[in-house]
Amino acid sequence: MSSVSVNADRLLGRLRELGSIGRDETGRLVRLAASDTDKLGRDRLVDWLKGAGLEIAIDRIGNVFGIWAPQGIDAATSPLMLGSHIDTVINAGMFDGCYGVLAGLEVIETLKANDFDPARPIVVGAFTNEEGVRYAPDMMGSLVYSGGLDIDAALATIGTDGSVLGEELERIGYAGPHEPGFLQPHAYLELHIEQGPVLEREGVPTGAVENLQGISWQKVTIKGDANHAGTTPVSMRRDAGLAAARVITFLRERAIASNTPTVATVGCIEFEPNAINVIPSKATFTVDLRDPDEERLLAEEAALTAYLDRIAAEEQVTISTERLARFQPVTFDSGIVAEIEAAAAGRGLRSRRMTSGAGHDAQMIARIAPVAMIFVPSIGGISHNPKEFTPDADLIAGANILLDVVRKLTTSRD
Repeated sequence: MSSVSVNADRLLGRLRELGSIGRDETGRLVRLAASDTDKLGRDRLVDWLKGAGLEIAIDRIGNVFGIWAPQGIDAATSPLMLGSHIDTVINAGMFDGCYGVLAGLEVIETLKANDFDPARPIVVGAFTNEEGVRYAPDMMGSLVYSGGLDIDAALATIGTDGSVLGEELERIGYAGPHEPGFLQPHAYLELHIEQGPVLEREGVPTGAVENLQGISWQKVTIKGDANHAGTTPVSMRRDAGLAAARVITFLRERAIASNTPTVATVGCIEFEPNAINVIPSKATFTVDLRDPDEERLLAEEAALTAYLDRIAAEEQVTISTERLARFQPVTFDSGIVAEIEAAAAGRGLRSRRMTSGAGHDAQMIARIAPVAMIFVPSIGGISHNPKEFTPDADLIAGANILLDVVRKLTTSRD
C-alpha cells in the first residue's frame, strides 16, 4: 500500500482553507469553542465529510464524527477512530489539531478511491473544546466522550465571557442527539504537529509518540496588604506581588536544577489593586506542572505546596490554591507505536520514539481504547502562534504514514 499516497493538493488546500476561516479584523485566527467562528469551521468540515460520502454524527457535547462503514461490515464491529480538534487559541496557527482531522479525512478518501475494503468501520472525529480557552477544562470533548467528565456538568460550564457551553452549542447548531461514547473505538490514532523542537533539531521527520506527560494545573492566590509604595518600609510590607515573584523563581530554579524532564510554567498573573504606586494586596497566578512520570509529578506538587507554606510564613501573607486540572501521564499502545515506526520505515523515513509535552485528545481516548500518536516537525518548535509552520513535505509524509497504519489496522478484525 506504500505505493499509494494521499492527495497532497487536496489535503494542503483544505488546511489553507480552514486556516482562513475565523480570521478577525486584524487577521488573527480565532475559533474558540462553540463561538460563531467555530461554527463556520465546523460547517466547512461537515461539508467535506458529506462530500466524502461519510455519515455525520454529532453527540451532545458537540463532537463531530464522519463515519465510513462499508456494506457487509457487522454493525457491532468497533471502528478505528482518527481525529483531533479544529478549535483554536487566540491568534492561532493553522495546523494545531486541524491537521489531524483533515489528514484523517484524507486517509479515508484515499482508501475509498483505491477500493480498499476495511474489515471494520473507520471514523474521523473533531472533538469539542480541546484548547480550553473559552471553557475549562481543555480536552473537554474527548474527556466527556471517554467518561471522565459528566456530560451535564460539562454542558453547564460557564465560559470566560459568561456564556454557557450547552446554550452556545444549541445556538450554533452543534448540540447533537448522540450520547458521548456512542461509538466505542477499537483503537484511536491522532496525527499532530509536534509543537516542540525535538524532531526538527534532530532532523527526524516522524515521531512515534509512546507516552504523554502528566499535567497539573493550579491557581494560586496570595493575599497581603495594600499600602503606599513610598512610605511603607520594606521590612513592614506584606507584599503579595513579591511573594508571587518568589514562587515563580522557585519553580524555574527547581526545574533548571533537576535532571528530569519536569517543566513548570506560570502563564497567568494578576495583581490587585494593580497600581504603580501601591503595594499589591493580592496576587493570583496559575502554575502548570508537567512530567511523564507520575511519582515525579507528585513530588513536584508536594515541593510547591511546601514552598507556599514557607513563603506564607516568611512574607506574612496568606496563600490558597485551587486545582484547575489534573491528568496522570499516559502510556500509549506499544503495538500501534511499533506499527507507526514500521510505516515510516516502509516510506524510507527515519522515526524516533518520543514523549508528548502537550496534552491531546488522544490521552483522553486512551481511557477507553488503545491509542498512539504520530508527530511531524514544527519549525522552531513554535505552536499556538501564527508563526506555527510545518513544511508541506512533512505534512504529506505524516499523512502517508497515517494512511499505511490505518490500512494495517483495518485489514483484519484482529
